[in-house]
Amino acid sequence: MSGLMPRFRSALIWVSCLLIALASWRFLLLGVELSMPFVAYHALERPLAFYAHIGLAPVALALLPFQFWRGLRQRRPGLHRWLGRGYGLAILMSGLGGLVLAIGSTSGAVPALGFGALALLWLGTTGRGIWLAMRGRMTEHRAWMIRSGALTFAAVTLRLYLPFLFATLGEDLGYTIVAWACWLPNLVVAEAILRRNRKRPVGQPA
Repeated sequence: MSGLMPRFRSALIWVSCLLIALASWRFLLLGVELSMPFVAYHALERPLAFYAHIGLAPVALALLPFQFWRGLRQRRPGLHRWLGRGYGLAILMSGLGGLVLAIGSTSGAVPALGFGALALLWLGTTGRGIWLAMRGRMTEHRAWMIRSGALTFAAVTLRLYLPFLFATLGEDLGYTIVAWACWLPNLVVAEAILRRNRKRPVGQPA
């Protein structure tokens, strides 16, 4: 039973990341106006940033579970590094696009600050993690990539919270809350995991 819960969590992460990544590309079939009307104005006002964000954020999300797959890191370290480069590049382009969208948002200062902070932290944690890997500081690299992964997973938590918040609080208030709620709790969980791992006795599996 003790090994069942970690496997269930892992399967849940894999399924949610891959399904949400695929669902995020629905605009390719349905168009932006129909698939994401709440932010469709960005496609007209800042198309480069908009399509960089909605096109490449799903790439980072789809690659996320592969980056935390221990067996892949151990058996195919070269592949892990190449997937990591793809993950980092997708976040660089998508994060910069997201930052531009936050600055140009017409939804108000509070949600704009929430999504802007997410974009900056996403870029910062990922960049720091890659920088540490390039210098061989792998323990620190893993810690920063856990933070990056928690922020990448905001794509999943946003889509879990948003329908409920829209239905109960309305679009304006719901969007304001989700701009912070989609990533702040994720980051708190990541820090709790890192703190637990620091206290774990040497040799005990994570």
